[in-house]
Amino acid sequence: MTRILTGIQSSGKPHLGNILGAIKPSIELSKNSKNESLFFIADLHSLINIKDSKLRKENTLAVAASWIAMGFDHDKNYFYRQSKIKEVCELAWYLNCFTPYPMLSNSHSFKDKSDNLSDVNSGLFTYPVLMAADILLYDSEIVPVGKDQKQHLEITRDIAKSFNHNYGETFIIPESKIDKKVQTIPGTDGRKMSKTYENTIDVFADEKYLKKQIMSIVTDSKGLDDKKNPDTCNVFNIFKLIASEVEVKEMKKKYNEGGYGYGHAKNHLLTLILELYRDERKLYSELLNNQDHLYEILEKGEKKAKVIAGEVLDRVKNKLGY
Repeated sequence: MTRILTGIQSSGKPHLGNILGAIKPSIELSKNSKNESLFFIADLHSLINIKDSKLRKENTLAVAASWIAMGFDHDKNYFYRQSKIKEVCELAWYLNCFTPYPMLSNSHSFKDKSDNLSDVNSGLFTYPVLMAADILLYDSEIVPVGKDQKQHLEITRDIAKSFNHNYGETFIIPESKIDKKVQTIPGTDGRKMSKTYENTIDVFADEKYLKKQIMSIVTDSKGLDDKKNPDTCNVFNIFKLIASEVEVKEMKKKYNEGGYGYGHAKNHLLTLILELYRDERKLYSELLNNQDHLYEILEKGEKKAKVIAGEVLDRVKNKLGY
C-alpha cells in the first residue's frame, strides 16, 4: 500500500479554486484501495502569518468541515491537526541541525519576502524544515504538490538523504506528485483564484454572500444584445470548469448568438453552484454547528497518526543516541 500525505493550510475557508485544484484530486487519490492517505491541517504553519488565535481556530474547523463535506473518508484514512502531533516539532529541531543555511535562504518562501527582512520571522525562514518533518514523520512515499511547492519537497528529500548518509537508512525518501491536468482556477477578476487577491468564490457561504461574490466577477462592457466571446469571459471560464458538456455548449451558444447578458450568465453560475454543491453545503453547515462531533473526528485521526509518528521519532532518536 502506498502512503500519500497532503497538508492543508488553515489560512482561511477553502474556496472553489482549492476545491477544484486540491481537495477533489486528493480525495480521488484517497479512494484508491492501494493508497493510504494522511491529510493534515497545517495549523502550525499558519502561525507564521495568522497571530489571531480565534481566527486560526475558526479556519482550522472550516478546513476540516470542508474536506469532510467534500467526501474525504476519515475512517479509512488519517485526518488530523498538525499541532496535536507534538512529535513533529521535536523532529523539526533534529532536521534543522542537518539543514544548511544556504538551502533555506534560497527557498521561495523566504526569498519572496527577503527584500523586507523586518517582515520575516524565523518561522517563515525554517518553514521548509517543518514541512520536511511533516512528511518524514509518517514514512510518506508520495506527496502531491503544486509547482510552487516542488522546491520544498526537494529540500525534504535533500535533508532526508543527508541524515541517511550520516546515520544509515532512517527516512523514506518521498516522491512528489504533480498533477499536470490540474488547471489554474480563475478568480472573479481573471487572475488565479486566491485569498491574497480577494477574488475567491466561497461555495460554502450563505446564498446572499455567494451571490455577491459571483455578481462581482469582472466582465467587459458589452450590452445584452451584443454577441460575446466566451473564451475571454471570466464568468464562462469559471462556469465551464464545473458544468456538464451540454451546459457548456448551451452557454457558449448563447454568448455567440447575443441577447444573453452577463447578468444572466452570473445567475446561471450561481444556480449551478447551489445545485452542484447542495449536499456538501448542507453537511458543511451541520459539521460547523456540531463542533464537538468535528473535534471527535479529528481526535480519532490524531490518535492513529501519533502511533506512526511515535515509531518514526523513536527510530530517529535511537540513531542520534537519545
